[in-house]
Amino acid sequence: MALNAAALIIGNEVLTAKVRDQNGALLIARLRARGIPLVSVLMVPDEVDAIVDALLFARRRAQVVFTSGGIGPTHDDVTVRAVALALQRPVVHLPELVKGLQQAFGPQPVPAEAMRLAEAPMGSRLITGPRLKYPALACDGLYLLPGVPELFEAQLETVLEGLEGHPVATRVIFLDAHEHEIAPVLDAAALEAPGLEIGSYPTFDAGAGYRVKVTVEHVDRARVDAMIDRLVRELPKAAVLRVE
Repeated sequence: MALNAAALIIGNEVLTAKVRDQNGALLIARLRARGIPLVSVLMVPDEVDAIVDALLFARRRAQVVFTSGGIGPTHDDVTVRAVALALQRPVVHLPELVKGLQQAFGPQPVPAEAMRLAEAPMGSRLITGPRLKYPALACDGLYLLPGVPELFEAQLETVLEGLEGHPVATRVIFLDAHEHEIAPVLDAAALEAPGLEIGSYPTFDAGAGYRVKVTVEHVDRARVDAMIDRLVRELPKAAVLRVE
């Protein structure tokens, strides 16, 4: 089975618009470029039960799950606990993280609140890389990434280096036509080419230079090219503005 992914964006601040989510959009784009299909993105509050429910839902549909947020030292950082519950594992302190905290605080004892940064579900592993200030936390197909966008991006890129995908070939036809005028052609093509993704996207922007954008996508470029050729033949010739 080809690798696919799901994502959880965690945080009351996102759901209440105190913070604008950047990580979800970045994850979508980077997984797309890597060739790893994203099957769902869920936004949930900083509540253990809500995170557990979302994780169980995501894990039924995807081989890997990314989380964003909730892994800091404050009271509302409950992602580690929720992941441990979802996986039915205890929360432990990872020796590597404890050592790093001890080095950071020097001769002073590490505060109990800071020690929360060393917590992880039992069986977790750390992913390190040259661009990482802090390691990424992984456990049984789950990748627990921070909510801070700069840290999230660095850890995401490092994690993706270890995941194999299948990049998708995409081509586009721009049309001067209404969707109802091209629907019969698209319906027939989609029915006869299972597995090939054909999308139709209208615009109402007068300055866009087209009315409908039709996309064809698949990991096999030859199949994409063949479908584009077919659609150009079967769609109203006067409606085809350009093909990319």
